[in-house]
Amino acid sequence: MPTTPRIARGGKSLYGAPLGVLMLDARFPRILGDMGNGLTWPFPVLYRVVRGASPEKVVLQGASGTLDAFVEAAQDLIDQGAEAITTNCGFLALFQREFSARLQVPVATSSLMQVPWVQATLPPGKRVGVVTVSGGSLSPEHLAAVNVPADIPVAGTENGREFFRVLIKAEKTDMDVDLAQQDILDAGADLIRRHPEVGAIVLECTNMPPYAAALQAATGLPVYDIYSMITWFHAGLRPRKFE
Repeated sequence: MPTTPRIARGGKSLYGAPLGVLMLDARFPRILGDMGNGLTWPFPVLYRVVRGASPEKVVLQGASGTLDAFVEAAQDLIDQGAEAITTNCGFLALFQREFSARLQVPVATSSLMQVPWVQATLPPGKRVGVVTVSGGSLSPEHLAAVNVPADIPVAGTENGREFFRVLIKAEKTDMDVDLAQQDILDAGADLIRRHPEVGAIVLECTNMPPYAAALQAATGLPVYDIYSMITWFHAGLRPRKFE
């Protein structure tokens, strides 16, 4: 009795990694939990570094002049086999609409995209708050691009001792992880002190997931980050088969 041939479908360069990650051009350590550490993810991803797009340029200078370079790098990931694109800087929220229009695949630029979802889970009178690497740089334009209210409570790490200095100012290539964590905890405490109505926290920075559990333990509040968003995003690309 003849059997139906098994046909493997081609058309890509790489298989088994449907998510492409656009990386900033940086040399700081990417510890487990950081978006740029491949071991962070429970699934394989494709990475592409956008040369010249430093954290300082993207965060402190509004990503000026980098849009085309990011689009080109994203298209390269798509040509390799990526079926969706994300980025490793929450400040690239600024390009959400441009990426979506030009890339023709699902795009999730920023952890901040979770804010409306998380807000919907909170009881009346409670609000989402944001901990970001640079509170002074997170503009109304960044927020509006991903449908976040302009008056959302925000706290940054720019006055801390380690996190901002290493990640944004690139003052050194090593990092004291305990000091970096304390910067996140201090920002979270400042956020809640100034805004006691905060009922959940979204971490803007994609380097903050290693510290999310400590922040949740310290505040007693739900904490969401790029890890929570991208695992959700990927679940739609490869839904679990219940067989």
